[in-house]
Amino acid sequence: MKRYLDYLWPVIGLVAVIWSVELLWDKLKAEALTNEAVSARLEQAGLWESIKIVASGIGEKIALISPDAFLHAGLATLVAYAALAWYDRIALIHLGKEKGISWPYISLCSFVTYALSHNIGASVFSGGMVRFRAYTAKGLTAGEVAVLVALCSFTFAFGTILLLGLVLVGEPQILRPLGRLSHWFAIGDRTARLIGFAMLAFVALYTIGAWLKFRPLKLGKFEVIYPRLPIVFRQYLAAPLELMGAAGIIYFALPEQGNPGFFIVLGAFLLSFSAGLLSQVPGGVGVMEAVFLAVMPGVPAPAVFAALLIWRLFYLILPLVISLPIVLAFERGQLKKHTRIAPPP
Repeated sequence: MKRYLDYLWPVIGLVAVIWSVELLWDKLKAEALTNEAVSARLEQAGLWESIKIVASGIGEKIALISPDAFLHAGLATLVAYAALAWYDRIALIHLGKEKGISWPYISLCSFVTYALSHNIGASVFSGGMVRFRAYTAKGLTAGEVAVLVALCSFTFAFGTILLLGLVLVGEPQILRPLGRLSHWFAIGDRTARLIGFAMLAFVALYTIGAWLKFRPLKLGKFEVIYPRLPIVFRQYLAAPLELMGAAGIIYFALPEQGNPGFFIVLGAFLLSFSAGLLSQVPGGVGVMEAVFLAVMPGVPAPAVFAALLIWRLFYLILPLVISLPIVLAFERGQLKKHTRIAPPP
């Protein structure tokens, strides 16, 4: 059975690559289709003509962004993905499995994991599959990989709760314009601030649990160990760094005219990106536009669309393009390895 699985995983990797290429094309078309004239031309065009139309439509949006904004957005992207690699490193330290697994290997695994999960959605499944393949090759068990995936997901949630709590305490009025989008946001500033304090209280309780060294939770033979203070301290640094880097891409791509400042941009990003993840909408398409336009009425709509396009290019699309050859190379290497050690019939 194991021998068949050794050949099945590369097939699954190939299917994921093909699916990702199709998804990539759909994402690029969706960005171009925001222009009605472009949408009408695409309906009548063949494949090659469609590629040229989509490239032209995206190029028109990118032309709105200055070279300096491109540079700063690119640096913010590097910060975000470096912090995401730190998520995996933190989880490996928690498991006591960091020795023998190099930073470059962790960084590549993390990069491919998030490039796929951010685009495909169902992040626990798609990200878990990549991590399972990568870390079992380094000697981790399936149970240890499951803990690693869970802790990485919690680190992201921890950072979101921490930063969103700070935003709601400092800028509770950010929810006012969102009341037109959903009745869930139709609350007063006082209530919004109380929610923010509740989020910060959760962060404090989690930290106190680490300080008190809560006992492990045993589920049969499986044991879940509560993170200790050195792990929590790293989460306090890595999670906000990743989220601020991702939000920074949008902030730097926005024009100065009507820009409400980084704190509001960060809040809009946290609200819209979290909503996109919860709804499993890849890239938060449609959700992010609605939130940013509502929260920042002073910024021209074309500039908002251009900034979000830059975010999707840097944070979603380019990482996906780069990750596909990495997946193919890894699976090719694993297939060769199993072919060499396979016993003769």
